[in-house]
Amino acid sequence: MISADDLARLRRCVSLATEALDGGDEPFGSILVARHGTELFADHNHVAGGDHTRHPEFEIARWAATNLTPEERRTAVVYTSGEHCPMCAAAHGWVGLGRIVYAASSAQLAGWLAEWGVAPGPVATLPVTTVVPTARTDGPAPELTDEMRALYQRAFRPAF
Repeated sequence: MISADDLARLRRCVSLATEALDGGDEPFGSILVARHGTELFADHNHVAGGDHTRHPEFEIARWAATNLTPEERRTAVVYTSGEHCPMCAAAHGWVGLGRIVYAASSAQLAGWLAEWGVAPGPVATLPVTTVVPTARTDGPAPELTDEMRALYQRAFRPAF
């Protein structure tokens, strides 16, 4: 279940995604929050340079592996504008991070891309829990659906 606090943190992620898009990158943003509520790390996509592993969720996993104990990782929450791709889900699982809360699901994004005639990417669209069966996830956030759709449309819909 997504709480009011979760929704506020997801709005921060949407803001990071918008910042990425405004900077010429793909619109994805994520934050890592400690059990006690402190934001520990924030990032957005950095794939415009050609390295398509530069997703914010992957960067969170790398940062957490270096800077947090296993217990701190297990109790931290990852908030993200879009549900993890399989690569990021695997990194999340291997590092042992806690709950994931996302604004838009991978299924929503895949549906929108198909509607707009955008060819699927090279990696299968899978729910996080297919990649990491023990992952605790909440999302999508219906309150942010229109905003996320508009952001993705701005980024991915071909101009006609």
